[in-house]
Order: sequence, then C-alpha cells, then structure tokens
Amino acid sequence: MKKTYLITLLLLFCGMMQLQAQQIMPPHINVSGTGEVKLKPDEVVLSFGFEVRDKSLEKARKQVDSQSSSVISYLKKQGIDERLIQTSYVSVYPMYQGGEFANAAPEFYMAQKTMTVVVKQLNKYDELVAGLYKAGVNRVDGVSFRVSELEKHKAEAQKRAVNNARQKAQALANELGSKTGRVYAINETSGSNNPSPVYAKSLRMEADMAGDGPSIAGGEVLVTSSVQVTFLLE
Repeated sequence: MKKTYLITLLLLFCGMMQLQAQQIMPPHINVSGTGEVKLKPDEVVLSFGFEVRDKSLEKARKQVDSQSSSVISYLKKQGIDERLIQTSYVSVYPMYQGGEFANAAPEFYMAQKTMTVVVKQLNKYDELVAGLYKAGVNRVDGVSFRVSELEKHKAEAQKRAVNNARQKAQALANELGSKTGRVYAINETSGSNNPSPVYAKSLRMEADMAGDGPSIAGGEVLVTSSVQVTFLLE
C-alpha cells in the first residue's frame, strides 16, 4: 500500500515538474505588426431596378419581366458575362387607395425587380447606365467598388505586417543588447478591405449624361492585416 502511495506521489511530482517546465517561457519579445496595400478599384457593382404599375397583376408582372429581359440582352451586347448579372429581388403586390384594403379592390398592382451587375470597365460606366435607362430601368439603387484578385492582395498585406513586426522586434532587441531568434508564436489579429465611402445616388436619365465626364469616383480600397508575433531572444 505504501509502495503504491509513493509511486502515485512520484508520478504526480513528475507531472507537476513537467507542467512547470512547460510554463516557463524562454527569453522572448512580443510585438505587433501591421501591413496595408492601397489599390485602385477595378470593378464596380451596380444595383438597379424596375417598377411597373398596372391594374392587372398579370400585365404588371409580364411588363417587368419584359424589361428585365431587355436589360439582360443589352448588357450581354455590351460584352458583360451573363455570370456577372444577377436578379436579387422580385415582388408583385396590390396597392389600395388611401391604404384602405378591407373589402376593397386594389387600385393597381406594383411589380418590382432588382438586379445587380458587375462592371469591369469603369470607363464605360456612364455610357452603360444611360443604356440601362433606355432599356427600361427606372431606378439606380447603389454603387459599390471593389478589387479583383483580392486574396492576392490580402497575402501581400499579411507579408508586410509580418515584416513590420520583425523590424519592430529587431529594433527593440538591439536597444537591449540582444538579438531576435526564431519565431515562437504568430497570430493574425485582424484584417479588412474597406473601400473609401461611396454614396448611392439617383442618376439623371438624360441621354447626354455620358458626355458630361465621369459621374463616379472609385477612391481607393485599403487592404490591411495585423499580426501578433512572439520572437525568442538570443
């Protein structure tokens, strides 16, 4: 019994010593690093829609479907891949005079459809919007800018963040008369790709809008990365 008790104590003692050894960190330094890549947007996502009113539900639905078909055909003729065109919202509902709908026939039916398209040639934006209005669009809901091959730029931002952390660690270690060694731990704390603010706006329907100069400004997209790195000291 005593022998078993002593063996148990010995095992517990060894386990505690191993745990304590694991908890003792060698000389090290913790630093943070940030990296960013500034890019000019090369794509614009345009959201637009149709609204049709008619006393016949079926006529309203067919009319808005016809308009969307015309728009899709127009976009294809402009060289836009069909995969970049998407219908995001469809609705048909009755409208009542004065909001009273109990025991009353609808005054008319409202059919709506919203679509989005990714435009890769920003210099053709104004011309494209003018053509959309001619094809039946009566509402532009929003414009947002983005960068293609975003993952490649995220990787570059991460690389810059790590280099920034290494430079910080080396500078601090040099001040203390030491040198940085291998990396003990690394963790990415955050990352983002936030475009400069662009506000949605209603655009003019005049046919000559394309001749007034560009009506949009993409600003820049900022891709960032932040890391926490632990270096061992030599």
